[in-house]
Amino acid sequence: MNILFVGDIVGSPGRDMLKQYLSKLKSKYRPDLTIVNGENAANGKGLTEKLYHEILELGADIITMGNHTWDKKEIFDFIDSAPNMIRPANFPEGTPGRGIHYIKTNGKEIAVINLQGRTFLAPIDCPFRKAEELVEEAAKRTPLIFVDFHAEATSEKQAMGWFLDGKVSAVVGTHTHVQTADERILEKGTAYITDAGMTGPYDGILGVEKDMVIKRFLTSLPVRFEVAEGRAQLSAVLIQVDKQSGRAKKIQRLLINDDHHFFE
Repeated sequence: MNILFVGDIVGSPGRDMLKQYLSKLKSKYRPDLTIVNGENAANGKGLTEKLYHEILELGADIITMGNHTWDKKEIFDFIDSAPNMIRPANFPEGTPGRGIHYIKTNGKEIAVINLQGRTFLAPIDCPFRKAEELVEEAAKRTPLIFVDFHAEATSEKQAMGWFLDGKVSAVVGTHTHVQTADERILEKGTAYITDAGMTGPYDGILGVEKDMVIKRFLTSLPVRFEVAEGRAQLSAVLIQVDKQSGRAKKIQRLLINDDHHFFE
C-alpha cells in the first residue's frame, strides 16, 4: 500500500503547484491514499471552505492542519461538517473538529491522526499522551496508522517517532517548511521523517517574502509577512506500507522545483 503525503501548502503558489503536479504524482506513483497538509493554504495562514473543497477536488483524500488552524474565522462555520479534514487532536477538549479520521481504500481501513507539538508553540494538551490514546483506539480497528506531527522542535519530532515506533505505520513531521534528509524506517517498522517540507514559494524564506524576514532579523521590529511570489516548489513523501502488518517497507522524499525536476 502506498501513501502519498504532500507537505504544507502555502498560499496560491502552493495551490498552483498542487494543481500542476498532484495528478501527475498520483499517475506515476499510484498511491492508495493521498494526504495534504493545508493549514497555510489561504494566503499563508489558515484554510477557507472554498480551498478545502478545491484541495479535495485536486486529488487529496484527507487534509491535515496545524497551529494556523483557526486563522480564518470561517473555519468555525464548516470544520464540524468537513469529514475529510482533521486538526491537531491534542487541542483542548471541546475544540471544534476532530483529530483522527478513518478512511477505507482498496478494502483496507487507514487511521490518520494529526497532532501538534508544544515546544516553541502553544502549550496545548500533551501530544504524546494523546497519541498513545488515539493509537490504542485505532489499533483495535486497523494496523494502518499514519501520523502528521505538526511541531517546531526537531527533538520533539524525533521523540514522537521513537515513541510510536512499531505502533504506527508512519510519523511525518510538518510545520518547519524545510524538507529534511533524514527519512528512514525506524527499528520496529515505522517510517519517519522530521519534516516533509513545504509546497509553496521557492525563493522566499519559509514561504514568506525574503526581504521582510531579513528586515525582521536586522531591526527586531514587527513586520507584516506576505507570501512570496515567483518560483514555487512541491515537497512530499511517498511511503510504502505492508497492508497486513502495517509496518513500513520504504519511505521516499519527493521534491519538485527548478533544481529538482519532475520526470513522468
